[in-house]
Amino acid sequence: MSTDNLSGMATSRRTKAPVKETWLLLIYKVPSDSSRARVAVWRELKRLGGFYVQQAVCVLPDREDLRAGLAKVRERVTELGGSSVFLTLTDVDDDARTQFVEGFRSQSAKEYAEIVEECDTKFVKEIEFERFRENYTFEEAEEIRQDLEKLRRWLAKVEGRDWMDAEGKELARSKVADCERMLEEFEADVYERTEGKV
Repeated sequence: MSTDNLSGMATSRRTKAPVKETWLLLIYKVPSDSSRARVAVWRELKRLGGFYVQQAVCVLPDREDLRAGLAKVRERVTELGGSSVFLTLTDVDDDARTQFVEGFRSQSAKEYAEIVEECDTKFVKEIEFERFRENYTFEEAEEIRQDLEKLRRWLAKVEGRDWMDAEGKELARSKVADCERMLEEFEADVYERTEGKV
């Protein structure tokens, strides 16, 4: 897909607002003796969906909710004894634009792939293992349902910061739906095996 015209190309899952042709850039520095501070800032920027152009240089699409999020990150940087510079980029050359768009797509695609892996290697295997053990209890079904809710929340977060419609979204949705069906079948079996038992 061409990156020449970002207007209308991608939309946020939260508000369906088009990604603008402008970008938010945060350059920050935290004390080098505090890995805890560096990790705290990194974690918050990744939670927002930021793409790191290089170390301590993060870019996001220009959106009001992200501006507010970056303001909080800047406050945190200051609290940690660091400093930051915030810029709005309105004239970005094609190479930089391509780097941003492909960077956002790549990081979202990796997150979708992690969800697929979590479904295949943990969730499905957990149900298979409980069937093998014949552990058909309400408590086990509830525990697995909590795992399903975690997967749903994780998918919603990734979709919410997938600014550029990355590959893997439909597969991740399908895998989470498969997990839900598997759990419903397991719950039905639990009900059949425990109905009427005290």
